[in-house]
Amino acid sequence: MEDSSEAGPTVFVLFGATGDLAKRMVIPAFFELAKHDLLPKKWLLVGNGRGDVSHEDFREHVSEVLTEFGPKPEEGPWEEFSAHLRFAGGGFKKSDPGSLLDVLADAKDELGDNVQFIHYLAIPPTAFITVTEGLGEHDLAEGSRVVYEKPFGTSPANFRELDAAVHRVLEEHQVFRIDHFLGKEGTQNLHALRFGNGLFDTAWDRDHIRAVQIDIPETLDIDDRAEFYDETGALLDMIVTHLFQVAAEIAMEPPLSMKPDDLQSARESVIAAFRPLSREDVVLGQFEGYTDTQGVAADSTTDTFVAARLWIDTDRWRGVPFLLRTGKQLAKDAQQVSIIFRKPADGPLSHDAPVVGNVLTVTLAGSGAIDLRMVVKEPGAGFELATGTTALPLSEVTDADPLPPYVKLINDVVLGDRSLYTRPDGLGHAWEAIAPILQNPPTVVPYPRGSWGPDAAAQLAEPDGWLLGQ
Repeated sequence: MEDSSEAGPTVFVLFGATGDLAKRMVIPAFFELAKHDLLPKKWLLVGNGRGDVSHEDFREHVSEVLTEFGPKPEEGPWEEFSAHLRFAGGGFKKSDPGSLLDVLADAKDELGDNVQFIHYLAIPPTAFITVTEGLGEHDLAEGSRVVYEKPFGTSPANFRELDAAVHRVLEEHQVFRIDHFLGKEGTQNLHALRFGNGLFDTAWDRDHIRAVQIDIPETLDIDDRAEFYDETGALLDMIVTHLFQVAAEIAMEPPLSMKPDDLQSARESVIAAFRPLSREDVVLGQFEGYTDTQGVAADSTTDTFVAARLWIDTDRWRGVPFLLRTGKQLAKDAQQVSIIFRKPADGPLSHDAPVVGNVLTVTLAGSGAIDLRMVVKEPGAGFELATGTTALPLSEVTDADPLPPYVKLINDVVLGDRSLYTRPDGLGHAWEAIAPILQNPPTVVPYPRGSWGPDAAAQLAEPDGWLLGQ
């Protein structure tokens, strides 16, 4: 990994520093960066929010966050880390920057005029334009890097409005649209598996692969973010962002190189070939009792589950279904990609081999894992075919030092590496692909908590069925 500790003086401005996303993901990631010695030698983290609290109060808040979500303060260099924390209250917008400009002026006095500003927008998408315009108005945009959380937009029209507003203030190379699924060790290993192994390199196409499943079920409820979720739903929260991006990682044509521009181009080009989803290929569901949740309207039709059959109109993938499934209150937590290979077309065992015999499974959760299901002879006196699986937890690879996705992605921002960040052309095509469902959605059907979702979702995955839950 490139060493971001060699970067110049850097001030991180964390908008929404006391919000849920910052608490669960972003602040712990900064502390992990400190633990791995991946922060610049001279740096400050300035939290921004509407409240007006002291620097010391913010440090106490960060300590409480790490105690709850980890890594705990005592598990890392807390005293040194906390000395780099500041807070600027009063919010931030064009008409009123609060105390941020004063705090940043003090930061420049402390670190020097040649400071690199990295603005991290851990705020709702509805506030992106306001903060972006504020950065331009108060001379905080030039030379800076700006991280936008997902979803980048809430509809095709809103995406175009947001994209135009961002480019009125920033150049594209300054923009880092985060999708933390791209930063997962398992997702990154899709490149290594395909392009680094002759075993798969020549078999990564419609002639050898019969289906792809990207399955992200969750047992979680939505109590802690009910209002946000009721405005978003599973389709916008997961499909147009995470699952589409993972599908693109699998389906891209070989990039010219592994350099950032070439990787981005390969990913975004294949998203342009995503066929717009049809109502017949999508199942939407809502878990029973969802509307009893505080903050959710009694007549809400928000989807908490979505299963979709995606078609990719390229020569490599034409006719191969990419099956996407995600939802809340399901039977299991998992983040799994399954590449289902075709059985032998001919040969002495072609009739006896199981239809689903060879499956390459990549686990995206945690440090990631790779499993390969193979057809083998069942040990014994006879000659019967069976399947067996070999497993490789990525954490057990020699000299492995896996990083959580937010840690990896923030490190990349410091380095200016946009390989694992999305581009507006790809996002624009992603919004086009789900536009028919947004305009004319199928009926949202109920499903029991703890189930695998509506029964109709199982039909999308025929004839193989969903591998998770079998």
